[in-house]
Amino acid sequence: MPVVIESRRKKAETVAQRWPGATVADVTSKGPEPWVRFSPFFPHGGIPIPNTSHDTAASVEGLWQGLKVFEKEDIDPKKWAVTDMRNIKRAGASRGAVRGHRFGVGSGTLLGYREARFRIYLPAYAWVLKNRLAREIERLREVARAGTVVLLDYETNADVEDLSRPLSHAALVRHFLEETWPEQPAN
Repeated sequence: MPVVIESRRKKAETVAQRWPGATVADVTSKGPEPWVRFSPFFPHGGIPIPNTSHDTAASVEGLWQGLKVFEKEDIDPKKWAVTDMRNIKRAGASRGAVRGHRFGVGSGTLLGYREARFRIYLPAYAWVLKNRLAREIERLREVARAGTVVLLDYETNADVEDLSRPLSHAALVRHFLEETWPEQPAN
């Protein structure tokens, strides 16, 4: 099952030359239907917030950004309700440095970046792949059985342990298709 990750920033001609005959799926928030549904910004709705009994988020990115904690600002539950894929990111000098991610609503546990990636982001994205994108996953598997699939993403970091760059969600799609989902190593 040949599934490769390429940068969406590359020219379409460059990708086509490198992967002749491949099916190209832009899985970013700028991609076409149905592939845009793989974007972490896509508002699937009902995504469980880890370590929280009743609250859910519309998107994986909204969940991730909403649980982010800064020096001068705690979680922002409004991010869980964003459905237009805009203004989800939280940053800025006025909030201070990022301290971590809160492990659920009302939790006193503040996770570092690596642990938050494994305990918040990966479970939330896996939930979406299993519960909201089963039909699209099967379609990608069928296409991959017939030939190469190129997944376009803005980020190309496929190593969940590489914290120096944002993680490619296209790489997570590949892991899911290949049944090689990254598990958090025992400490």
